Amino acid sequence: MSGVLIKGGTVIDGTGAPSISADVRVSGSIITEIGPDLAPRAGEQVVDATGCYVTPGFIESHTHYDATMWWQPDLDPLPGNGTTTVILGNCGFTAAPLSRDKAAQLEMVKIFSFFEDIPLKPFLQNVPWDWEKWSEYKASMQRNIKLPANHAAYVGHIALRMAAMGLEAWDRAATPAEIARMAELLEDALSAGALGLSTNLSDHDGDDRPIPTLNADDAEFSALFDVLERHPGTTYQVIVDVFMRMTGPRELERLERLTKGRKLRMQIAGGVPSLEYQRPMREQMQPRVERMQAEGYDLWPTAAHVSPTSTLSLTKSLIFAQSNDYVWHEVVLAPTHEEKAALLADPDWRARARDSWDTKAWAHSPMNNPQDLNLIDSENGVGPVGITLQQFAEERGLHRSDAMAQWILENGTKSTVHMSPFPKDEQLTAKLMHDRQSIGNVSDAGAHLQMLCGGGENILLFTKYVAGGLISLEQAIHVLTGKLAGFFGLTEIGEIKVGKRADIVVFNLDEIAYRPMIKAFDVPDGEGGTTWRFTRPPAPMRLTLVNGIATFDGERYTGATPGEYLPPKAVEEANRALEAAE
Repeated sequence: MSGVLIKGGTVIDGTGAPSISADVRVSGSIITEIGPDLAPRAGEQVVDATGCYVTPGFIESHTHYDATMWWQPDLDPLPGNGTTTVILGNCGFTAAPLSRDKAAQLEMVKIFSFFEDIPLKPFLQNVPWDWEKWSEYKASMQRNIKLPANHAAYVGHIALRMAAMGLEAWDRAATPAEIARMAELLEDALSAGALGLSTNLSDHDGDDRPIPTLNADDAEFSALFDVLERHPGTTYQVIVDVFMRMTGPRELERLERLTKGRKLRMQIAGGVPSLEYQRPMREQMQPRVERMQAEGYDLWPTAAHVSPTSTLSLTKSLIFAQSNDYVWHEVVLAPTHEEKAALLADPDWRARARDSWDTKAWAHSPMNNPQDLNLIDSENGVGPVGITLQQFAEERGLHRSDAMAQWILENGTKSTVHMSPFPKDEQLTAKLMHDRQSIGNVSDAGAHLQMLCGGGENILLFTKYVAGGLISLEQAIHVLTGKLAGFFGLTEIGEIKVGKRADIVVFNLDEIAYRPMIKAFDVPDGEGGTTWRFTRPPAPMRLTLVNGIATFDGERYTGATPGEYLPPKAVEEANRALEAAE
């Protein structure tokens, strides 16, 4: 075929502008013509888009495919849900740079594996680890892996600290020499096309240790911000704690002080919390965010349209530890399912577990909301299923912790318990999505494989927010496409416009749905077999094009891998100028 002609559709161009009736012509990887009644040319594939919308491909703004893409390069289920670009390297967790010390390398991988619920063994076995610098990681990725979506990536602050400081990154502030080394590694990454720097001012690990970046002092941040400022078009992404220890207001105040007067674009996850239990945090943080924006800070809070959900799995889950429940986390850490079952049945462990739920776990955690914990995924089908943990506890006359232990023992240790979505302020979420400076379509796709934090979540924007009248279809498309492309400096994508990359989705709004999650037993377990993850069936899109090539044909993933790495505009232009000079 010499190209693609999409005829008879309604074009929503990704800018927020009203839709128009028009045909769209694609030649090679580029959109070359937009207009009414375009005549087919010899050899063109004609796509009938009657009754459909034709929009830019969707951008997943927050994913963790840095690891999983090496063993799941089809990025299932994203092609069938319209995704054409994924943003990697969020929350400070990245696969590069690497320390030269093997112990520090392993520790960095363990950090990533724990916090993003990614199995450790395939992480170690399927990723080549043939790099030290981020630029070498990018080269390896381009050499060794082909994806069905375009991609761009941050460099993580945790990886920078581990590469410069080794295992001592857990314990102390950096020396001036170590800070200089971090700056050097960040310079390498940004020069090679990294989106910017991501960091984490939120988490504690499974042993309740503050994550290494929480040891970074002001001098370290200032040095890294100096490097970012030397690379126009790059961004700084940070996650602050508005979920657990509630340090977000303090960290936001610190970031305001450290970035004052700097030409620095900053994305803050948790900047304006929207969950109902976070209202006290919101009342402290939202006024500061709005004032900073009014004073000229280039500050973009996230506007997550998906309420966080929790799947309590004993196979791989950080939910217990992140809920301050380290007794149930012992069961997650138990190496075999026989040992997990033994702990669940042990009277002494049960007594400690009851006390943990009663006195240690956060009030908003799954452990303290049994009315919202749903018993729906039994390994052996014994049941009962379709009821809540609270109902099961009342039927058996048990403490809620004992009740969950008993239900899992009866149903199998590979069973999972599912928390209903946290109640959230939907009007605030819609307001944030309309705001000029906000980041949407945050999903965590590629992480938490046994929780399903990502795949197909963008469809909820249509089936809930558009269908419910909270946002227009044009604005929803803008949130998923042009707005994100503009923020990240990815100027080749995000709009239906002549000269842009042909990243296009075609869909009928009446045909797409937010599909129920299903189990796929296709994750390598590192021992020659497979374990499971949650995924979703396709929405489906009628067509998903990436760089002019179909990755989803209306029924299935095509197997095509036309994705390319996309650097931010300013970095790309600088590299092109350097190549021309050479």
